[in-house]
Amino acid sequence: MSESPSTSRTISVEINGTTYEREVPASRLLVHFLRDDLDLTGTHIGCDTGNCGACTVRLDGQPIKSCMLLAVQADGHRVTTVEGLAPDGELTPLQRAFSEHHALQCGYCTPGMLMSASALLERNPHPSEEEVKVALQGNICRCTGYWNIVEAVVAAGRARA
Repeated sequence: MSESPSTSRTISVEINGTTYEREVPASRLLVHFLRDDLDLTGTHIGCDTGNCGACTVRLDGQPIKSCMLLAVQADGHRVTTVEGLAPDGELTPLQRAFSEHHALQCGYCTPGMLMSASALLERNPHPSEEEVKVALQGNICRCTGYWNIVEAVVAAGRARA
């Protein structure tokens, strides 16, 4: 007779530089673990289908949609949320560029955009407009038309030079 699958599991995950050990239901999505269990509400819930990108975080440096990953799958990994971009409270060049270039309106998509853009700038510090568009293609904004967002990411790359 085999054992039935456990309904919860203890995980250890580093989030924004802090290690958390928590028992979580096996079916709990990472986005709900971040928001509900750890009160990291900068990660937004948009579509719950992985289409909009509002829930984008970085897992071991790579942008992922946290509504598409179970919290138990993050066990042993490093997660960065939008709160972790500027842990000392100083805005990053990317965050300043978003403000200076009016790259947000309602702000709902902004955390996911920042997480995708920060991953791009880490691997390509001076992206072209086309490279920015490709990197952000998994993030939907219903307010800005994207132009200011693309400009902000390109400007942030220039500011890093």
